[in-house]
Amino acid sequence: MCLEKLPVSAIPAWVKLNGISFNGVTISQLTGDRGLGVVGDGGNSERTRPLMLVPADLILSVQNVFIFAKSDQHLREVLEAAGDYSRVKRIGASNPFTEYLKFLPSNFTLPSFWNTAERELIAGTSLEPALHAKLKSLDREFAMLKRVTATIEWCQDHWWSADTAQGLSFDDWRLVDAIYRSRALDLPGTGHAMVPCIDMANHASGDDTSALYDTDLNGNATLVLREGKCIGPGQEATITYGDEKGACEMLFSYGFIEDTMETARELFLDLDIPDDDPLKPAKKAVSNSAPGFRLFSQSDSSTNWEGPFVWLLCINEEDGLNFRPLQKIDDEGELKVFWDDFEVSDVSTFGQLLEAHPLWDIFRLRMITVLQGRVAAQLSALESSKTRLGGSERSSHEHVDAKVSRYARRLRFLEETLLLQAYQDFDDQVCILTSSAAIAKIDIIMIQKEELLESKIVLEYLGS
Repeated sequence: MCLEKLPVSAIPAWVKLNGISFNGVTISQLTGDRGLGVVGDGGNSERTRPLMLVPADLILSVQNVFIFAKSDQHLREVLEAAGDYSRVKRIGASNPFTEYLKFLPSNFTLPSFWNTAERELIAGTSLEPALHAKLKSLDREFAMLKRVTATIEWCQDHWWSADTAQGLSFDDWRLVDAIYRSRALDLPGTGHAMVPCIDMANHASGDDTSALYDTDLNGNATLVLREGKCIGPGQEATITYGDEKGACEMLFSYGFIEDTMETARELFLDLDIPDDDPLKPAKKAVSNSAPGFRLFSQSDSSTNWEGPFVWLLCINEEDGLNFRPLQKIDDEGELKVFWDDFEVSDVSTFGQLLEAHPLWDIFRLRMITVLQGRVAAQLSALESSKTRLGGSERSSHEHVDAKVSRYARRLRFLEETLLLQAYQDFDDQVCILTSSAAIAKIDIIMIQKEELLESKIVLEYLGS
């Protein structure tokens, strides 16, 4: 499907037609290959008015999609066919977004558009499994959309017919995802939404952020200056896409990493329960959190982690963990979780329960051992894949975009730095824990046990 493009010079007419107001700013082409941005137009802006005001009915949110569907039979048919799983953004009758889409870029540096050679550059990073999962998810979504709309006459005629040269393809679905995901804002009072014109504002973090997006009392979206900021002629008005977001998330969702980013900030590492754990099926059944942990930097440059799944992974039946089946009225079985014979209604609270246990230091040592091992495995994966960055051993000879290569290398460096710091921090924690009285007591018991097993009397008894 080929989308018609409109020049940036046509934006003012579209803005006026749809009741959007600008105050001292305009949308223009930035220098180099930076695309479009919001810049000062040299006019005398009124500080009491927002830089932009976008009417509520132009905000592309879940709520407005269903409002559009009331007057758009084609959209309504697709939404009804897809049910809650629907991700359709705009189908059927013409509305303001029909034209606005023509101003948006059709080329993206988002990893979901990278070729095989480019994807090889992120081997060993946390982005590699995230991208793999995203592509599989998009494929499932597209297959589902095709299946549920195959019997809708207009969809068959315009999307799926073999005779339709401009039919809907997986690449189109990938483009829809990229457009929305890279431009969606967490709009106060609305949630995730795409706001035309405001979504042209580029990202800058920290003190470089000059503007904020908000919602006024009438539900309109606004772009306002930050306190103490001003936008001069030709100066860019920037927003933050999230100062707290890590390098992986920035590259995954927006296709870039800021040059000023000095740390990966955070990354997610997956974990699995060992196959030899007899409670593995039960643990997986009751777990309500992602199977892994989030590793993140702190203000003092040390690292920390969070992930309730880790606690469940590190305790067993001999520690006091137990599962009991609960038969429901509809005959569907459900497991209840117990710790020292007390029912645990929320398994995400296991960390608090274990902290109050006399063997807390031992549980922590187990946990740290697991986490440090996983960090070591990730560092090993990064190290073993470094040769791919040289280019000579790539399995694909496809072209690698210079920007993609730069961002991939940056991600690898930032994540490796975070992982190395985490490994050292876990080492320090192990040293502290192994000197604790509880761990020392266990060591003495283990030594006594080994001596006992080596005694002649015990060996003769066991042999009988």
